[in-house]
Amino acid sequence: MKIIVAIKQVPERDAALAIAPGGKWIEDGDLAYTINEPDAYALEEALQLKEKYGGEVVAISAGPERVASTLREALAKGADRAIHILADDLAQRDTLALARLLADAVRAESPDLVLTGLQSDDLGLGQTGVLLAELLGIPHATIIMQVEVTPTGLRAKRELEDGFFQHVEMPLPALLTIQSGGNKLRYATLMGIKKARSKPTTSVSAAPSNSTPAVELVRIYLPEKQKRTQLLTGTPAEIAAQLVEKLQSEVRVL
Repeated sequence: MKIIVAIKQVPERDAALAIAPGGKWIEDGDLAYTINEPDAYALEEALQLKEKYGGEVVAISAGPERVASTLREALAKGADRAIHILADDLAQRDTLALARLLADAVRAESPDLVLTGLQSDDLGLGQTGVLLAELLGIPHATIIMQVEVTPTGLRAKRELEDGFFQHVEMPLPALLTIQSGGNKLRYATLMGIKKARSKPTTSVSAAPSNSTPAVELVRIYLPEKQKRTQLLTGTPAEIAAQLVEKLQSEVRVL
């Protein structure tokens, strides 16, 4: 079984972020980067499937030269090889344009299974995997916690709301978006890091984006601090009812 795992490189969670001039992205020159956490769980799922059923795991990522370090991390954890789509203009490409880049590279590999993280830690749109499946013309399922290969394809466990789960069966090839927390992430061992140096990484240049973005990022900004005090009046029972209503409809914590 050939499994391709789409990986995104994102800033470290504790990185100090500053907005770039123009207000459309962040200053990224001095940031430390890492693998997107949901994609790390997708990689872990792929590695466990390989250990159980055999085959090959291929990590793929699009971005500038610095993305190579994240691909090396995937190789050190156990991926067999990597594909780096060289693109310095990801900030100018929307999710559909990114999915098209990935689709061109994935299509040439003819994989049995494609895994992505549920969403990215930076934008959190949760669209790349679904769009990629549509471009490849293969079935997909989202929010996957567990995968099992069957004689007719695969059986996947989906997380729903309120503690409920759904089991779906589908033929291969297919694409799954993996939910965080389904497995325990492994660390790259010293031996894995050494082996990663000899594993192949193919670099391909991204095709120019000739289409008009379907979504435009107009502005990013830091959260604005606001203070507001509201006094609730009435009997204790009336105040309690008002408080519960606000926690449900406004704060949305109940």
